[in-house]
Amino acid sequence: MTSYTSRYKELYETDIAPALVKKYGYDNKHRVPRLEKIVINMGVGEATQDKKHIETAANDLALIAGQKPIITKARQSNASFKIRADQAIGVKVTLRRERMYEFLDRLVTIALPRIRDFRGINGRSFDGRGNYAMGVHEHIIFPEIEYDKVDKIRGMDIVICTTAQTDEEAKELLRAFKMPFRN
Repeated sequence: MTSYTSRYKELYETDIAPALVKKYGYDNKHRVPRLEKIVINMGVGEATQDKKHIETAANDLALIAGQKPIITKARQSNASFKIRADQAIGVKVTLRRERMYEFLDRLVTIALPRIRDFRGINGRSFDGRGNYAMGVHEHIIFPEIEYDKVDKIRGMDIVICTTAQTDEEAKELLRAFKMPFRN
C-alpha cells in the first residue's frame, strides 16, 4: 500500500516550514509552528423540536469532513431556550493529520471563494495563543453538499488550532497556506 500525502501537507514540509525557520530563526525544528487540529462545530437549535434535524446535520457534517461527527449535548437545562440537560443540541468533528490538511485545502481553494460577496476573512479572530476561529453562515458552500437535498441551511464554526506561540506566527502560518485574510 502506498502512502498518500495531501497537497497542503507537502506544501508545509517543502515550502512553509523552511520559510518560517528563515523568518523567525527557530533553532529547533519542533518549535516551527504547524497545524495541530481543525474542529468543526455545527449548532442545531431546531433539534429541541425534532430529533431528525440532528441526524441530517450529522450526515451533512460527515460529508463535509469525511469523518463521522459526534453529537454534542447540553450540559444543563435552560428554560428560556427550551433545552433540558443531556439533550442533543449540535454536532462536531475534530480533524487531524491527513484529513485536516485535506479539509483546509478544500476550505481555502473551493469553499471560501463560493461565498457570496466574499472579501476575505477577518484577520483578528485569533485567541492570543495562535488558534484561529471563523464562522461560516451557509454549509452549502462545500461541494459535497447537494443543494437540492438540503432541508435547512446551517452555519458552522471552524477552529484551526496551531502550535504557534503568538498570533503573529499563527497568522503567518495560515497566510502561507493561502488563507484569504482581509487587508
